[in-house]
Amino acid sequence: MTTPPNDGLLFDVAAPPTPVERLLLLADQYVQHNDTLDRLLRAGSPSDPAAHVSSAQHLASATHAAIEAVSDARLFASHELADAMFRLQQLAFLSSASTDHELPMARTLTALAPTAAIGCADTVARELHRRRADPTSAPDHRLTTTHHTALREIALGNVVTTSSQGREYAHYRDERVLIGTLRSLEANGLTERVPKSAPSAYIGGPLQDRIRLTSVGVTALAAVISNPPVNKGPGTAPAPAAAATRTGAARSL
Repeated sequence: MTTPPNDGLLFDVAAPPTPVERLLLLADQYVQHNDTLDRLLRAGSPSDPAAHVSSAQHLASATHAAIEAVSDARLFASHELADAMFRLQQLAFLSSASTDHELPMARTLTALAPTAAIGCADTVARELHRRRADPTSAPDHRLTTTHHTALREIALGNVVTTSSQGREYAHYRDERVLIGTLRSLEANGLTERVPKSAPSAYIGGPLQDRIRLTSVGVTALAAVISNPPVNKGPGTAPAPAAAATRTGAARSL
């Protein structure tokens, strides 16, 4: 067998996620989990009452892994960071506890998990930036506050899209997110839509398309989550994704 050269590998190895990125990914996993439970609940009595158990067990393990990643960063134990760690421990406990309950209660126990995970990511990012210990690259200054707001709302699980009579509509919960902003982010590889993965808006209605962050979008949000960029006004497109550049110019907001 030929020994590969010592000065490099024969393939690229992706860098492990930073603690902040890991928390954003954790929030996304909780959003997917809650979407699945919502679809099952809307469908009526599921064929398997314990359909959520394996997913909840995986989430508990993923949450413990996120706690370990933050601990390994060896940040100063501020009150804010201690509270964030307590919240993560609570998430792990609630995810594990949900396996002992039927779907309605199980869904209740993880309802606020994405919000909690994003809040913890905010705190950890702030502590990393304060001590200049964040290994991520500097944020791209072409990412505006409009994009930041949209990426954060997406990470929280607050954004879905629907189509009606040939038109596409964006639905958001807290902060306004325009369909043009979503198209711009998707064109630059920062987000993706998963068709019919989100629950319907009403009983008997059609499933909605969940908007999610791509790995590039996770990295972009992690770089600015605790320090939003200065708004440069409408019409500014976000930076193209280096790992997933699309052909053609990005659509403006």
